Amino acid sequence: MRILEDYRGIVDDNVLTEIYKKARRFYGKKAIHINSTYYGGGVAEMLNSLIPLMNDVGIQADWRILRGTNDFFEVTKKFHNALQSGSIRLTEIKKRLYIQANEDFSSYCHIDADFVMIHDPQPLPLIRFYKKRQPWVWRCHVDLSEPNQKLWNFLKGFILRYDEVIISNEKYRKKHLPVTQKIVYPAIDPLSPKNVSLDARTIKRHLEKFDIPMDKPLITQISRFDKWKDPEGVIEVFKRVKEKVDARLILCGSMATDDPEGWVIYQRVKRKAGKMVGSGDIILINSENNILVNVLQHISDVIIQKSLREGFGLTVTEGMWKQRPVIASNVGGIPIQIEDGVSGFLCDPNDINCFVDRIIAVLKDKKLAEELGKNARERVRQKFLITRLLSDHLSIMTDVCEMCGNH
Repeated sequence: MRILEDYRGIVDDNVLTEIYKKARRFYGKKAIHINSTYYGGGVAEMLNSLIPLMNDVGIQADWRILRGTNDFFEVTKKFHNALQSGSIRLTEIKKRLYIQANEDFSSYCHIDADFVMIHDPQPLPLIRFYKKRQPWVWRCHVDLSEPNQKLWNFLKGFILRYDEVIISNEKYRKKHLPVTQKIVYPAIDPLSPKNVSLDARTIKRHLEKFDIPMDKPLITQISRFDKWKDPEGVIEVFKRVKEKVDARLILCGSMATDDPEGWVIYQRVKRKAGKMVGSGDIILINSENNILVNVLQHISDVIIQKSLREGFGLTVTEGMWKQRPVIASNVGGIPIQIEDGVSGFLCDPNDINCFVDRIIAVLKDKKLAEELGKNARERVRQKFLITRLLSDHLSIMTDVCEMCGNH
């Protein structure tokens, strides 16, 4: 288990000292985080690092996983898409399934804590089924800039019970939500298996295991197979790039336990890639393997993230940390990370020419690629590491406990 001291040398000592100071008032206090999956996606990854660090600085932190049926996750996937502007037929059956799963979970999930943080829409209604004795915070990681209004009005009934809402972008702030809203950027753990430095032997072993040749420049997108990540659009971009540069595309993702749509998208991507999969020009990888992701991000000549919607985009952060040139959509939380032309490139997600031109420029100009990568790593070190996220969480706990009179 990593401890805060392990991050000395990565961040300044004053960052660690400030965290220790903030944690003093919470010695022995209990905090619970609840979400809907223990792997697959940035939320689970952040909690996997954040919870041990909270315990290390003196908080009794726990992490619970909401259990639900396949029907429940089918419904919440539709909710997820609709929160990001998709359409939905919001029937009474869907509402009942959603609420009932949370009520069932509450019957055996006992909350004996001084602070509760609920992550994303899946466990949002839990608050209805407890006698509230402590501050509750809803942490929403998705893009709320243009939610489906019928769904938003339904969910808002639960949100009003919360003491605070945490979002990832100023654009997601809801004008007519009378609950305190604060912005906290997600972060990566530089010491996790996905982000730690790798030796040449480990890299070579994983390239051989997954049959990844290094005879051509590599363009890689690391993302769940999700329509909002636009893997089919990435293939279109790659086909145009390949007309000018003989490169290879890798699409690597995994299937989160709370995302039943993933396999459908994967099959669509496979059909779209067609013969280019058989020839080796496009490699599709479906694997929950953090070291493999680390390897791919280290060796890729370009990291692409062609999202149509993006709550924040931690795969962008990860690529930047590995000093790779990242070319990504100018949506959601991505422009918070990338300074266009300085620490990467931003493109309109519908502008294929922009992606093609930027990729070709980086592949042909090693000096440009190195400069972008160097600037990207420093930007992540300053703004998007787990130590900063821990500090922000301690600030949230301080503010909300004071607001609720829990000293």
